[in-house]
Amino acid sequence: MWRAALAVASLAACLHWPEVPEALARFLADNVLGLSAQQPPPPPPEAEVAEAWDSIISEPTVAWARVAVGVNACVDVVVCGVGLLEALGLNPGEQVDHDILQSTEDLRETFSYFMEKGVAAERFFADKELFQKIARAASQYPGAKHFVGGNAALIGQKLASAGNLSVLLVGPVGPKLYELLDDQIIVPPESFQEVDEFHLILEYLTGDSWGEIEAPHANRFIFSHDVSNAEMKTLETLVLSLNDFNPDLIVLSGLHMMEGQRKEERDKRLQEVSLLISEIPSEMTVHLELASMTDRAYMNMIVEQQVLTIVNSIGLNEQELLFISQAGSGPHSSQEYWSGTPDIGMVSDILFWLLREYGHTDSTRESDLTRIHFHTLTYHMVAAIDGHWSNQISSVAAGARVAGTQACGTNMIDPTKVVLKSPMTFVLSQMDNLLKTKKMTLSPSNPVGVWHRENVSFFITPVLVCIDPIRTVGLGDSISAEGLLYSERQFS
Repeated sequence: MWRAALAVASLAACLHWPEVPEALARFLADNVLGLSAQQPPPPPPEAEVAEAWDSIISEPTVAWARVAVGVNACVDVVVCGVGLLEALGLNPGEQVDHDILQSTEDLRETFSYFMEKGVAAERFFADKELFQKIARAASQYPGAKHFVGGNAALIGQKLASAGNLSVLLVGPVGPKLYELLDDQIIVPPESFQEVDEFHLILEYLTGDSWGEIEAPHANRFIFSHDVSNAEMKTLETLVLSLNDFNPDLIVLSGLHMMEGQRKEERDKRLQEVSLLISEIPSEMTVHLELASMTDRAYMNMIVEQQVLTIVNSIGLNEQELLFISQAGSGPHSSQEYWSGTPDIGMVSDILFWLLREYGHTDSTRESDLTRIHFHTLTYHMVAAIDGHWSNQISSVAAGARVAGTQACGTNMIDPTKVVLKSPMTFVLSQMDNLLKTKKMTLSPSNPVGVWHRENVSFFITPVLVCIDPIRTVGLGDSISAEGLLYSERQFS
């Protein structure tokens, strides 16, 4: 410090300054003369996380070569939700969650309900003629965009973009959807139909308002009158295609679309679906992607028909995780909905319960389920039964990374366009006597945490949330697809 002060005094004398106060000398020494010695500022935590992911993520030893995907596919019409409803003459009103939409009044109330919470949802619109009228208005709305839609088609599209996979898509494919699909995707002739199935995606951004409603998060509300997907009509085509295509991975989705059917028809079809899935050869890995549902009796049917036990892996978000626990009276099922970020300890309790109740936790249980990929806005978690999967650190990190790039429309994480919102310190369980006393702390430079509960391993990493998302539709599908790309199933 005295040398800096002497230098300042010399400078003052040279410039014929009067006596320089000591405080000023100290300030100049620290902020002017010392600039060259200062270290560059540390990178933002978002940049550290992205850099750590890039160093952690590695390709599996044996990658998938052929993937069959089915069975829901459609064209998504994406519009500004508030703008479309106002164009239809609808104003904000009471917030009510309707399981099935029968009218524009039901649409208005259900959209209001979920926009106020900033939560994604999907509903069946029962009136075919009214839906077609709304669909025409949506397609003509200024700024409306048409995209590949349906979980199966979106997952197929994401897998095809990897460039080194053969992807077979089985689902109702009309002329517009076929035009939008990646050229690498194979569509069997039996999947083609003359008219597309349309799903309407009403999007809103963080802070968007409708009357007194203000969206706390960017999200979307989806509705459709989709008969082909609602009956999973093409599942037989998918199963029949397996002998010729011989995939090593099969990704299934569309069970949620059956929710709008009459109970008798739905239950009968679910039994047929369960039988078809059970006939898939065991050497083919099967992943089931779940989506938003509201009927607990139907979810119980999915569990009771043993659908969960005849697939190897499932993917789901926070709504679906809590709903499946509520339907099966699992952990934390008395909770009506998540308030803000889902508690990590509670999520791990439900994942553990799912694998213990329905998974292949010991050799005496006839179940194939060994892996669950959970995704929510601010973090992802994979739970896997030991000895059945490898490379899951890469899997969970890759899934989180793609959430940040796809939402922002960038090829790589741009630290200026994302924000780290995940809890970085958390308890590992809210129920287990030992784990609920243990806390894990993640850091931007070490963003993947791993812990164990009996013979189940948990992998967690934060998500870099896009500040101004370009498109939220299909994020969950891309997350699951990317996580699967980096996963490797182990055969005993």
